[in-house]
Amino acid sequence: MTIQVPTRRTPPVWTAWRFGHPDLDDALPGLSVGPNGRVELVRDAEAIRQALILLLSTRPGERIMRPDYGCDLAALLFSPNDDTTAGLAKHTVRRAVERFEPRVVILGVDAGPVPDAPERLQVTLDYRPRIGGPADRLVADVPLQGGF
Repeated sequence: MTIQVPTRRTPPVWTAWRFGHPDLDDALPGLSVGPNGRVELVRDAEAIRQALILLLSTRPGERIMRPDYGCDLAALLFSPNDDTTAGLAKHTVRRAVERFEPRVVILGVDAGPVPDAPERLQVTLDYRPRIGGPADRLVADVPLQGGF
């Protein structure tokens, strides 16, 4: 007779290079290098956050081996800053995240004009990593009159 003892499963661990995005992050742009001279890494929820930043800032067609990857917020360039444009931005973000980032649960997507800058649309993505942990928010300002 064999008795099987269930093994304790640990949640998956995702690791990525730490980087700063010039438009969506407060950090310095580019890869972060630690005091030991090596590229710094992020894990789990922070790696997922960085993947979402890359997804929202990548235009479809920019990645050579994955031409459909990205979120086409750039298609809204020169659109009026109204409810229709906000609805299109929400739909575009939701569709991209649902398609390319299965590690998150979307809690909400909202969009509206930036109060002090009428030529910019602010898109807010509220999400929670499927691995658990607290909900997070990602805010992106989309220029409608100036270009990316």
